Amino acid sequence: MFSNVSMQTKILGLVTGLILLVSLLLTVFYAVMEYQRIEQETGEKGLRMAQVVAKMPSVRNAFDDANPEVILQPIATEVRILSGAEYVVIGNTESIRYAHPDPDKIGKKMVGGDNDRALVGGESYISEAVGSLGPAVRGKAPILDYDDRIVGVVSVGYMVEDTRSIIRERLGKIIALALLIIVIGMIGGIRLADSIRKDTMGLEPAEIASLYTERTAILSSVHEGIIAVDKAGEITMLNDSARRLLGLSEKQDIHRLDEVNPNPEARRFLRPDARLANEEAVINDRHVIVNALPVERDGQPAGAVFSFRDKTELKELVDTLSEVREYSEYLRAQTHEYTNKLYVLSGLMQLGKYKEAIELISDELDTARSQNRILFTQIQDPTVQAILMGKIGKASENKIRFTIDDNSGLGPLPGHIGIAQIVTILGNLLDNAMEEVRDADRKEVSFFATDIGQEILFEVADSGGGLPEKNPDRLYEQGFSTKAADGRGYGLSLVRGAVDELGGYTEAHNSQEGGAVFTVFIPKQTGGVG
Repeated sequence: MFSNVSMQTKILGLVTGLILLVSLLLTVFYAVMEYQRIEQETGEKGLRMAQVVAKMPSVRNAFDDANPEVILQPIATEVRILSGAEYVVIGNTESIRYAHPDPDKIGKKMVGGDNDRALVGGESYISEAVGSLGPAVRGKAPILDYDDRIVGVVSVGYMVEDTRSIIRERLGKIIALALLIIVIGMIGGIRLADSIRKDTMGLEPAEIASLYTERTAILSSVHEGIIAVDKAGEITMLNDSARRLLGLSEKQDIHRLDEVNPNPEARRFLRPDARLANEEAVINDRHVIVNALPVERDGQPAGAVFSFRDKTELKELVDTLSEVREYSEYLRAQTHEYTNKLYVLSGLMQLGKYKEAIELISDELDTARSQNRILFTQIQDPTVQAILMGKIGKASENKIRFTIDDNSGLGPLPGHIGIAQIVTILGNLLDNAMEEVRDADRKEVSFFATDIGQEILFEVADSGGGLPEKNPDRLYEQGFSTKAADGRGYGLSLVRGAVDELGGYTEAHNSQEGGAVFTVFIPKQTGGVG
């Protein structure tokens, strides 16, 4: 799922996600704790104010007056203003209001249903209820006369919405700080990813793992002993061939370069700063060829890589090369085409024309690689592959330049196209083209195939004399031939018959460069085109 995601994106996403998660959890935790704290502080403040008002002599004496609201309303208003409370309400034992911020509600019964603990039990407490002005946190305290009888209740309230406004204001600052932390975290994540990419030379973790796997496989398969060390002489890599040449067992643990072979000759070149080219030495009583190349990182020495090859193996290699040379001479005698090229190559090498020799070799390799790439990668049907391979060999024998167009692309042929039919079509078209250019000045045959769309297309072009100007359709007649020899004129007739069986059709014309072009169209599905 995340295999195609870059390391920088992963780190940035992880850092940002963690910061977001932590910030969210802390914000929620802070909001809950702060709400509870502010609510508690507000309730306690309301409770203290209610207790103070309940014990004021003027308040207690007012209940003996015929019109207590006249005395209590101004006191409640002054206390409300001084304390910053939303309201200060005073009521009697029947919860009938004697004081209220809204004078119209004086004389009416207090709402909320939370006066019993004060009026019945004589408790002072904090409660949260919905009053006449809305949800509020309020402190309740009973009013006692001088004989300690409950004569009324004081309620000092603060609106819940005011408490929430305070929380929202503080949360805004917290969120702003969290956003700042997220931005800083993203910048830090980007810098961390850049630093890691620099340390890994721009490679992604998947690429590093792939390189490590490939390196391990390669080092295990080569016959040369290879040792890699850092600038301190610590061994960072030691393959099996090196252990064998140095006489080390698989269980023997070697950490430093100077532990590999203690003899003085070995110490002469087994150094982290060594630079050797085909140096002969004796290691573990064996004559070996040593090469050493220093490793640098950011222009600074970072260690060295040593390679060891047994001279016995070199001798075997020389013998093998001699056998190959003999076999090459045999092939040169059998193949006239490559004889000339090898003589030219040999001459260029003797004259010191190494660049020209390399170019000659490269041209031959490029041609072979190009043909093989197209033949085995872009042409996927095994029957067509086999036909083309045979014709490539035939063209080489007859000194004909046979090319497969780079733009060719063909998947496996549909099941309704038989092997015999495709062999008849392609085999005869290619044979006719090669026959046509056999005696021409320019001997070239090209092939193109594609299955894009609803049809499969094959095209064969040659550099021969082209189609006859008169009656070109007679080319498909059985027995008709532009050659004078008997027994000819059947190839194109067979091609036309096979194409007709498959519901396709053929076209033929002369190219502008000279020569004929034959094109075959075969529907991918039975029942014709369309």
